[in-house]
Amino acid sequence: MKTLSVLCVSIALYFALILPFTSYLRSKPIIEQIGYIPQGSVLTLLAADQKQSLAAFLIVKVLVYFGSLVEMHQQNINIPTDYPGMSRILHAAAKLDPYNMDCYYFAQAVLVWDVGQIKLANDLLEYGMLYRTWDWYLPFFAGFNYSYFLKDNEKAAFYYQKAAELSGQELHVGLAGRFLYETGRTINAIAFLTAMEKTARNESVKRNMKIRIEALRAIHAVETALETYHKTSSNNITSVEELVRLGHLRSIPVDPYGGKFFIDEGGRVRTTSNLAFGGSRLQQ
Repeated sequence: MKTLSVLCVSIALYFALILPFTSYLRSKPIIEQIGYIPQGSVLTLLAADQKQSLAAFLIVKVLVYFGSLVEMHQQNINIPTDYPGMSRILHAAAKLDPYNMDCYYFAQAVLVWDVGQIKLANDLLEYGMLYRTWDWYLPFFAGFNYSYFLKDNEKAAFYYQKAAELSGQELHVGLAGRFLYETGRTINAIAFLTAMEKTARNESVKRNMKIRIEALRAIHAVETALETYHKTSSNNITSVEELVRLGHLRSIPVDPYGGKFFIDEGGRVRTTSNLAFGGSRLQQ
């Protein structure tokens, strides 16, 4: 009987405390509910041998927080999002367990697209690459961010090349070759694609790579002729046909994609096919 009385009193006290506390949490701005955590280095010391579990908990904490905000936004309840707090927690989680892929996926999905913190996300991706050395997703994400958002073709080429070397996928190989070309390093793109073509197992992939290499070699031939012309003349040249007429190019190379080579306003050799079958044609 005494035990039952103690239990009843305990339950009453529990509800007496939990109900006001729950009401308080509901009234708090959600921006505060993400909470504060110590720096990653401090957490690493405190976590001891539970680093992976704590990292998983922190990532779930961010996912739940962000998920609740998405639901509220869908109900037209606009509440400010604590993006800096989310970023701090993600970085802390990565410090605790740099192998947890959820951290990098979420950073790419939210920090990049929702917040526009491209550099912050790339810093996190580059940190993950130090540990997930087999994972082509991280350099692929970084390559996309550099090409699409930051317009840094050189960095894009570097990371797409890294992704291609890790995955061997045709898409990554093609992107790496394209952005090496876009940085003005056509010969590097040819060398890279040639090496990848030799190791490709799928015949259709090998065939596509060979076509891309053929197109880039044609571009390189025009680029070489253009360089030769500029060694003897300071005048601008506007067409590939003129290089042939002046004797710097034996004949106009054939674009295997069906396009026509031209020299753009910046002096770059390009093709109307944009190095793709049936792709969007560039206008001369």
